[in-house]
This record gives sequence, structure tokens and C-alpha cells, in this order.
Amino acid sequence: MSGTQLTVTLSGGGTDDARAVVRALEGTFGAPDELPTDENATVHMATFGDSEAGAAGSAAASPERLSAPVTVTVQGTPEAVRRASDTLTRAFTARDDGVASGDQEQERQLLLVP
Repeated sequence: MSGTQLTVTLSGGGTDDARAVVRALEGTFGAPDELPTDENATVHMATFGDSEAGAAGSAAASPERLSAPVTVTVQGTPEAVRRASDTLTRAFTARDDGVASGDQEQERQLLLVP
């Protein structure tokens, strides 16, 4: 992965919950490649590219509420994962469920609750 590329995997909750999480990250990473849309999916994914939009790390002005707990896994460079984690913990009530580090990328899992 290069630059600030970030992959977000979401499970639990519904499509609206997945969209709320992705929208919260847009202030930090810019628009994702695609918003979650499949109403029948149990796992949603979004990828944020190398955009510098929102590089200051500002969260969405008024985060949306979740209808159910959502498990979020963020994967990317250590800096991108840190920024995503910071953004999500400011926007939602979150529990850090751990981190795994590799040579050049990191993965962190968070549980977001309504």
C-alpha cells in the first residue's frame, strides 16, 4: 500500500451503519472509491485512495448514529490506520479490539457501538 491508502471492512449493523462509518472517514481521507450499497451484504468494504483531502484530520461535523454495533477493521500504513482510528473514536463510542503490524502496513479492529 502506498501513501494514505486505507481499506475499511465493516460487519454488524446494516448498510446505513456502514455508510455512516464511511462518511465519518471522508473528512479525513476524502471520498472512498465507492459507498456501501448492497442491502443484503453482511460485510461491507470501502477503500480510500491516496487523496490528501481532509489531511488535517477533521471529522464529519455531525456524525450519524449507529443502529447496531459495528466491527470495523482498518488496514493501511501505520499513519493512515492511526488517523482512521482517531477519527472513528471521536465520531463514535468505540472499543479498541487490537492491532497487528507488518513491515509496512498495520491493521486495527474497533467495535463501534450506538
